[in-house]
Amino acid sequence: MSEQRQQLLDLQQQLQQRLSAVQRDLRQGHDADSAEQAQQRENDEVLQQLEQQLQRELLQLHLALERQQRGDYGLCEQCGAAIAPARLKLLPFALRCQHCA
Repeated sequence: MSEQRQQLLDLQQQLQQRLSAVQRDLRQGHDADSAEQAQQRENDEVLQQLEQQLQRELLQLHLALERQQRGDYGLCEQCGAAIAPARLKLLPFALRCQHCA
C-alpha cells in the first residue's frame, strides 16, 4: 500500500473516531435543571456543527481515496498539474493546486 493511501486511511480513521465521540455526546440525555439544559442545548448546537464538519471531511477523504485508486489523486482538477506535496500534506483532499485554488 502506498504511503499516501495509508495517510489517507489513517486520517479517515481518526476522523471517524472523532465523529463517533461527537455522536455519543449528542445522544446523552439532559439534566432536569432548566439552566443546565439551556447550556447543554448550546453545547449540542456546537456538537451538531462539528458533526456536520466531520461528515463533510470524511466524504472528502472518501473521494480522495477514490481518486488515489483511479490514479488521479494529487492532480489539479482544473489545470491538471501536480498539487504540491506540502499542500496535500496540509489538505489531503485538495482538488486544486495552489495556483488554481
